[in-house]
Amino acid sequence: MRYNPHVDNPLDDIIARDPRFKPEAYAFIHDAISHTWSRLSERRHVTGQELCEGCRELALSMYGPMAKAVLNSWGVRSTDDFGSLVYNMIDAGLMSKTDEDSIQDFHAVYDFDDALVTSYNIESAKPDA
Repeated sequence: MRYNPHVDNPLDDIIARDPRFKPEAYAFIHDAISHTWSRLSERRHVTGQELCEGCRELALSMYGPMAKAVLNSWGVRSTDDFGSLVYNMIDAGLMSKTDEDSIQDFHAVYDFDDALVTSYNIESAKPDA
């Protein structure tokens, strides 16, 4: 999902209601869900914690040591922000949730510095020779 500002987009309404996040953050969540599903043995509902891990993996694979800076530039500074993005999309009818899901599922799943900066291993990010 790539944001195109020249096409009517439901994200315009979401961003008008909650301007904390840039459109790229919503596109990233969409891509992170696909990434998370690709890591599962079968397609099923993804929990908030699983999505947070998928976001971490995708951000590191896409942006390497700049992952935290890129997410921050979109207004995303914690796993709680992933939850806000998801619930904004749910409220707009772009995603669904189960009765067991809660925005609290995203609360403090990991620390951005630890997960996106300190744990980044440049050796494991190098392509195979």
